[in-house]
Parts: sequence; structure tokens; C-alpha cells
Amino acid sequence: MARKRHHEEEDAAIDMTPMLDIVFIMLIFFIVTTSFVKEAGIEVDKPEANNTKAEPKANIFIAINDKGEIWMDKRQVDVERVRANVEKMLAEQNTDVVIVQGDKEAKHGLIMKVMDQVKAAGIERITVAAEK
Repeated sequence: MARKRHHEEEDAAIDMTPMLDIVFIMLIFFIVTTSFVKEAGIEVDKPEANNTKAEPKANIFIAINDKGEIWMDKRQVDVERVRANVEKMLAEQNTDVVIVQGDKEAKHGLIMKVMDQVKAAGIERITVAAEK
């Protein structure tokens, strides 16, 4: 009646390989499908407006502070480089909306130049952010 013990222990092992394969496939899926928001990188004091709507979903933010500095993707850029930066961001992730966050003390002409550069990059929907 003596039985071999090591044979029973060998059968009790669970193969973890299929479960690990599934976990890695799910991880890759979530990484690929996640959309990353390209924030401007600075906070601006937005002007107040009575008739505001909720911001549409956007992945690209451009901030213009009271000193006339333009910030995209957490770095300062010149107005001439806005178009190239928007085109680069569009290549990384497609979007049809860009939100321009202009400080209430920023010059209107600079905000218009930034919006012109965004339109030249192929974006038709530009939203200007305001406080309610």
C-alpha cells in the first residue's frame, strides 16, 4: 500500500503561463487605448464670462500668461512654433479640439496669433477657456 508521494505533489502544480500571457495582453491593450492629455504646463487667471459652456473633451491645451509667454506640453514656445507643436501633437494622438487658456491680462492680438497658428495646423474647433 505504499504510494509514491512525489508523483502526487507533481500533479498539484498550477501552470501560471497562460494567466501571465493574458495579463500582459490586457496591459498592452490599456496602454495603447489610453489617450494622454497634453496640458499647457502653467495656470492662468482666466477672464470671467456669464455665458459659458462646459469644455469639450480636448487633449491639447495652450496657455498664454499675462507676460505674453505661450506654454504647450509643459514648456514655453514661441508663437511661430505653435503650429509645428500642434502638428506634432496631432501625429501622436488625433483630436479635433484645442483649448486656448488665455490670462485675462494677456494681449488679445497674441491670443489671435496663437489661434491662427492652431487653425493653420488643421484644427477647426478652438475653444477659449473662461471662468464662470
